[in-house]
Amino acid sequence: MYCKHSVIYYKVGWTNMSMIASDSRKENEYAFTSRMSTMGLKPGGNYKPENCYSRNKVALIVPYRRREFHLKIFLRYMHPFLQRQQLQYVIFIVEQTNGSPFNRGMLMNIGYQEALKLGSFQCFIFHDVDLLPEDDRNPYTCPKNERPRQMAYSIDIYDYRQTPKQHLGGVSAFTVNDFQLINGFSNLFWGWGSEDDDLFRRVLHHNLTVIRITDDEPSFGNIVRYRMIDHRKEKSNPDRDLLLDGWKYRLINDGLSNLSYIKLHVQLTPLFTHVLADIQQTPLTSG
Repeated sequence: MYCKHSVIYYKVGWTNMSMIASDSRKENEYAFTSRMSTMGLKPGGNYKPENCYSRNKVALIVPYRRREFHLKIFLRYMHPFLQRQQLQYVIFIVEQTNGSPFNRGMLMNIGYQEALKLGSFQCFIFHDVDLLPEDDRNPYTCPKNERPRQMAYSIDIYDYRQTPKQHLGGVSAFTVNDFQLINGFSNLFWGWGSEDDDLFRRVLHHNLTVIRITDDEPSFGNIVRYRMIDHRKEKSNPDRDLLLDGWKYRLINDGLSNLSYIKLHVQLTPLFTHVLADIQQTPLTSG
């Protein structure tokens, strides 16, 4: 029997940050891991519904560095959320070592490649660690081919005003075919900003249509809301505008096709698959 991927008992407004932070402090990792194990969570953050066959096998890719408390909140929130949607999924935390500025796009590419070495997935959801969906009815199912899904476009810090259509940051979903077609993210954006704008241009260049769930269902506007966990802003990339201007010239040779990193380990922890990678900014990859 196939899973329905619909939520009968949904939670709205569960993203009360004070409540989540308090619960995260009260429940230690062993207690939470034990609770998730009884719900069917396997090592590596791998989950499959036991009483139905999921139509979607999803890899959640989360770029990460020095956000320990955010990660704790994220895992305690997202595992039950995804399970209530009856999804088959794996959470991959892709961590960058210290040294070079943070490179979100490259970490997404690394997560994509390492995930495919461990199994087959229908789609990938690229997800920042500081964003939490507010409503269980926000679907984390796979998008259709040629229709990548823009997900985090209504966020509390912007008073839930919808971001511009070209905004493809925060949370986005791609089929394997589409992400391979666009050559993934650029590897050149060190520091904060514009790797998602570059991604949007890649999508349009390959005649893919970015969709929002509200395109077909305007009434879902209150369902696809996100809450952002407070955090210190990363240092901006001073060359991001210059890089963005030249996106078309490096489309083929910048991305999955030239991805280079040192894999330090891939470890199956009780709550997620941990990919630790060393990536260094060099004259060839700097802005």
